[in-house]
Amino acid sequence: MDNQINYYNEQLVSDAFNGQSLVFDELYSTNSIIQYKRERVRDHLIKYLKPGSHILELNAGTGDDAIFLAQKGYHVHATDISSGMQKKLVEKLIRKEVNGNVTNEICSFTALNTLKNKGPYDAIFSNFAGLNCTGDLKQVLASFDTLLKPEGIVVLVILPGFCLWESLLLLKGKFKTATRRLFSSNGRRANVEGVSITCWYYSPDFVIRRMKDKFNLIGIEGLCTIVPPSYMEKFPEKHPGLYSYLCKAENRYKSKWPWKYIGDYYIISFRKKIQLTTSQ
Repeated sequence: MDNQINYYNEQLVSDAFNGQSLVFDELYSTNSIIQYKRERVRDHLIKYLKPGSHILELNAGTGDDAIFLAQKGYHVHATDISSGMQKKLVEKLIRKEVNGNVTNEICSFTALNTLKNKGPYDAIFSNFAGLNCTGDLKQVLASFDTLLKPEGIVVLVILPGFCLWESLLLLKGKFKTATRRLFSSNGRRANVEGVSITCWYYSPDFVIRRMKDKFNLIGIEGLCTIVPPSYMEKFPEKHPGLYSYLCKAENRYKSKWPWKYIGDYYIISFRKKIQLTTSQ
């Protein structure tokens, strides 16, 4: 992708999320499906972490995951391109009294070579499709190797190019939303707090191909494949019995084909390979 175009989009992303930082927690703290998603992602991440692990978090937002991990005894370096998100994160760290286990730094995930704190880390973590805000995901993935310890892990939550729930919106005549991920190799425009930014969709195969030389795939789970996406925020309250059933069904099938590929998101995990050296 053209570097100038990507740089311009990053500035727009920063502006958009600076604006959203003012309302982010208020908008999403009461959404039951978002809480479900957070629990799923955290359960997936923690099963691969060793006690006391040091984690590099990308697109950390206002710090909900960093605080959760810090309270569990992990050490988190929380990064984000948005100064507004970082400001809210620092305020929450002080309020929650966990700032001893969390450090923070304003940094784009396309510029991880400029990090002041380069680790190396036990894990790299990116939640809720932050990585879909770049057309240079290949560059981001290539930077992980030098930031990780041997056998370090990577856990990413990404929007794929097809979502079953969105495709069903065709039945309601919402053609634009139902097809927005299709034929989107050049990205799709999205509006965040009045700022128009470009988002890209990436299949698990895209990520795997670019990680396979130095990382082993250790897991893929579909997220909001059977459970509705979080923009259907009133669904759990309107249909509590059905929602409970869908959660149980998704837990059962989350790692099975085709469900792991057709959710609103997928959670994908890798472990860094041990590089064997030959003696002369």
